[in-house]
Amino acid sequence: MEGDSVWVIPYGETAVRLLIATLLGGLIGWERERNNHPAGFRTHILVCTGSALIMLISIYGFAPFMEESQVRFSPDRIAAQVVSGIGFLGAGTILRQGFTVSGLTTAASLWVVAAIGLAVGCGLHFEAALTTIIALVSLELLNRAEGILFHRKRLKVVRIHAVDQPGLLGELSTAMGKAGTSIRQVLIDDGEESVVEITFTLRLPPDKKVTEIIEIVREISGVKSVYVD
Repeated sequence: MEGDSVWVIPYGETAVRLLIATLLGGLIGWERERNNHPAGFRTHILVCTGSALIMLISIYGFAPFMEESQVRFSPDRIAAQVVSGIGFLGAGTILRQGFTVSGLTTAASLWVVAAIGLAVGCGLHFEAALTTIIALVSLELLNRAEGILFHRKRLKVVRIHAVDQPGLLGELSTAMGKAGTSIRQVLIDDGEESVVEITFTLRLPPDKKVTEIIEIVREISGVKSVYVD
């Protein structure tokens, strides 16, 4: 039937939508990865592409059942579960350490990426691209503006995964002290296979960038990875 053709999508259009979702999700993921956040490049790509595929399935996957009068076709049902389901993934990036809560921005970026994927899946390319630009501006440019305007008031949370060895905590504290940072809080959690997670809450001097602290910490023997929230 001619009316049913609207529910059929060519393979080429499917590939284009999935690739666009991969690109847009990758752009936001690249920003998160570059700033050493737990959910980075690959995670955002997978979320965005998966959301686009779910949207395609919601719209076009059940087209063969359209002829059945007893079947109710509602494309929004499956897609709606992405909006609530992505919260579980985002919750995994949120950490609470004392009075400090970190990872909220990364959780929000995953939620936005899922929405972008849904938009691409149903063909709203302009809306998806515009949302990606707005998200990148919010994450990158506004982050720099906050750093300039509120530099003296903001604390940095540095999470370090390192081999559990004697004197490591003292060496890390000494290195950060020499860099001019003020240590406000230290938390230590035991990991697996002799690896510990050490979390420093720092106040940086006005002339010191957090990337400089990361480079100093990475040069210390036993340090495996460094994340900044």
